[in-house]
Amino acid sequence: MTLPVIAATSFMLGLSGAMMPGPLLTMTISESARRGMRAGPQLILGHALVEGLLVVLLLVGLADLVQRPVVFGVIALLGGAMLFWMGGGMLRNLPNLTLDLEQREEERGMSPVVAGGLISLANPYFTLWWATIGIGYLTVTSAQGWAGEITFYCFHILADLTWYVLIAFAVSRGSKLLTDRPYRLLIGGCALFLLTFGGYFGFHGVVKLLSL
Repeated sequence: MTLPVIAATSFMLGLSGAMMPGPLLTMTISESARRGMRAGPQLILGHALVEGLLVVLLLVGLADLVQRPVVFGVIALLGGAMLFWMGGGMLRNLPNLTLDLEQREEERGMSPVVAGGLISLANPYFTLWWATIGIGYLTVTSAQGWAGEITFYCFHILADLTWYVLIAFAVSRGSKLLTDRPYRLLIGGCALFLLTFGGYFGFHGVVKLLSL
């Protein structure tokens, strides 16, 4: 595969994954409504940092370990617990949420960069995807040496950034048309979505561990 082919296929593969609903999309909607469009790139920065570290670990031999049922089960349980914690925090803060711009500027809380990294770590299928599809693709691109693998990673991240910036832009513009009540309903829905994902991941973690 030539570098242009790697770039194009990596972008399309990354875009197809980014467009699927998941915890990162939910967090992007929530944070973009609170902080504006800048939340999108910041979340993807955190996501990209974790993704880059994971790629390096997989390349040095972590892929086989991650695919073991016991390791996947533990990752799923920990990820489910983290999603429960994030979703619960969003629900607790619902009564105080507002779209008032002055209050939004004074908001404290977890940095979107940190949130982007944590929400990625909380999704066990993110790790499993890289340990299977991702590592397989990296093996193919290795024929081009480090240039091929770096190209694959960069265009994969570019696909994520493109999609989530569009989502952040749409949500931040749309939030100006909302009052506080529908805004809180939107964030409440996002929180319930995270709780559902947390339960889903936790259930699969238990199933994996009980099957040993």
